[in-house]
Amino acid sequence: MDDKKRMEFLAKELDFHNYRYHVLNSPTISDSEYDSLFHELLELENKHPQWKDKSSPTAKVGSSPLEEFSQIKHSTPMLSLDNAFSMEDIAAFEKRIRNILADYQPEYSLELKLDGASVSITYEHGILTTAATRGDGNTGELITENIKTVRDIPLNLNHIPGIDSIPEKITVRGEILMYKSTFNALNSTRLEKGEQVFANPRNAASGGLRQLDSRITAARKLNFFAYNISSITFEGKKDLPYHTHADCLAYLNRLGFRTSTKHRVTSHHSDIEKFIYETEEERNSYDFEIDGVVLKVNSLDIQAELGHTARAPRWAIAYKLAAQQSFTTLKEITNQVGRTGIITPVAELEPVIVGGVTVSRATLHNYSETYKKDVRIGDTVIVQRAGDVIPEIVGPILENRSASFEKPAIPTECPECKTRLEASDNLISIYCRNKKCPAQISAKLIHFASRNAMDIESLGSKNVERLISLGLLNNLDDIYQLNNHQSTLESLDGMGEKSVQKLLEGIEASKTKPLYNLIFALGIPGIGARTAIDLSKHFKTLDKFMHATYDELINIYGIGEIIAREIEMWVESEDNRSLIQNMLSLGLSPTEEPENTDNRFAGKTVVFTGKLELFTRDEAEKIVEDFGGKSSGSVSSKTSLVVAGPGAGSKLQKAESLGVQVISEEDFKRLVEE
Repeated sequence: MDDKKRMEFLAKELDFHNYRYHVLNSPTISDSEYDSLFHELLELENKHPQWKDKSSPTAKVGSSPLEEFSQIKHSTPMLSLDNAFSMEDIAAFEKRIRNILADYQPEYSLELKLDGASVSITYEHGILTTAATRGDGNTGELITENIKTVRDIPLNLNHIPGIDSIPEKITVRGEILMYKSTFNALNSTRLEKGEQVFANPRNAASGGLRQLDSRITAARKLNFFAYNISSITFEGKKDLPYHTHADCLAYLNRLGFRTSTKHRVTSHHSDIEKFIYETEEERNSYDFEIDGVVLKVNSLDIQAELGHTARAPRWAIAYKLAAQQSFTTLKEITNQVGRTGIITPVAELEPVIVGGVTVSRATLHNYSETYKKDVRIGDTVIVQRAGDVIPEIVGPILENRSASFEKPAIPTECPECKTRLEASDNLISIYCRNKKCPAQISAKLIHFASRNAMDIESLGSKNVERLISLGLLNNLDDIYQLNNHQSTLESLDGMGEKSVQKLLEGIEASKTKPLYNLIFALGIPGIGARTAIDLSKHFKTLDKFMHATYDELINIYGIGEIIAREIEMWVESEDNRSLIQNMLSLGLSPTEEPENTDNRFAGKTVVFTGKLELFTRDEAEKIVEDFGGKSSGSVSSKTSLVVAGPGAGSKLQKAESLGVQVISEEDFKRLVEE
């Protein structure tokens, strides 16, 4: 295909995807795929300007308004933003600005790029009169009644205190979005009703704005963040109450609008880089979706001097973060056996980059949810990954589905040991009850040796599976008999004398790990690291824990009826009692929980933020609690101490703004060892 035909093809493709995204709220490709097509067309148009069509997608924003809504022409166009994907792109943008301004170095205003739907809201004499979507940038859809249902948009500016003079007319622009917590609750409700879930909060918010019944919009519980004033006039007054973008945001705050929760003004490239890095680190801590950072020349006079192109201002650029959702093909559904025998369906995917990581597998959680989401082999599916969370399937793109795609069959036998499976009526739980199932044994052994458990570093998944295949590991107590097979271990490829010695030393050291490590390592259903600590603090010794009763367990804070029953069943099992006795006879001697005599953190609240390298998060919080203090997940004026590791973000900033003492993890370690 020659360049001209490729340009025509790309233009048609982008027009189609613009329509899917802006009008139907049902995209069939990811943002990153759209950006790739857009930039390919842009490069070809720069190469062949004589072939560029006036109606090219690179010269307009969005798509045409819906016919069901009245249309309204924007007083000034709602432009898009040019994108940057690297710090080199940001540096090139800064250089272009300096070239235009004869080497003058301007200030830049930095703020979050919210991932929602842009709207324009006009007030006359302080009263909200009209509101519109972006539309095609020049003409939008009139959605005034729907906008009035958004709780944090003021209907009457005269009710806002601290304003000396209400503008005669003002048009505020900003982003409508849905909080993640609201989105999750909405999707849960839709799943319960058997309805199609929304792909992401942005689609749910955008769709909520385009409801012909404003009561449906109100039920979506949307929110609004203002980011600009496109026009403002005062009766008998010409001067603006602000002259920079930062002052404009402050003025919007005074008017009663919420603006970006993270904002900074700087003229230094290093500060811009730091702001972007911080935003990437903090991204998942926000209760709303962001997809980048917006960089704007701060001075409004210089903005006017720089002007704009047909689609974007020359004085602003958006740094795009890695997409956390992508579209790919579901090739197969396999069944994974967990350490408790639960069968988990896993989506085998055409590899795709999500959040900067290549993803080829994603959890489907259970067959109940798989059926509610109506996911089928062959579907184009939305894959989601936030931070370090395991990738999951949000749902299918139904428009791409073939009639031949069938619902996945419920497994009836274990994929590992072929034992007949047991399923609950609601399909949430499907079990393999064979305790000798190789997959369960492997998962239990790997869990037992993991860091938060017995922390046997050299006993990772590869070595566990290898030793199982040799018949050296079949149960947890076999770990403490590996010293009887030292010569066999040393003869294995890739092991050697030093490797085996390190393994055996790690096993020996695990024998005296604290009681909570052992309780967590045993893999009792429902017991996580935090619950193991609570149980350890209550029972203090392994013997007392092994005699736990339901009545005693149910009275421990954080232990519910289901977990209490699971623990009682586990400790009453003869097989488990025999296992514990065998391990004790082999030298297992967990450190008992000491009586608390040191209250150095009494009355203090400690917050841990960033990556901890010397302790796990649970271990650090337990230390604080053991010394009479309280650990918390958020910083406030009542916080006594913040321990900050690498990557500490918004919590560290808040601590510094409140004057809360901040120390490193090394300082914390020295403090508790004194």
